[in-house]
Amino acid sequence: MLPKGVTLDGLRQDRILNEALECGDPLKLMRLFGITEKTAMHYVGTAHPERTAKLPR
Repeated sequence: MLPKGVTLDGLRQDRILNEALECGDPLKLMRLFGITEKTAMHYVGTAHPERTAKLPR
């Protein structure tokens, strides 16, 4: 049983973000959690914004 206010989706997102903070490797995230490239890059960009290229718009 999960603590009150904790969801499985929230717990999964927390684990993915924690792994992104630790390793910063989108390929590892994709393999470990079965997520898409876009999702993995979103987590890495959130965890390490300094690694995100700033493209002109």
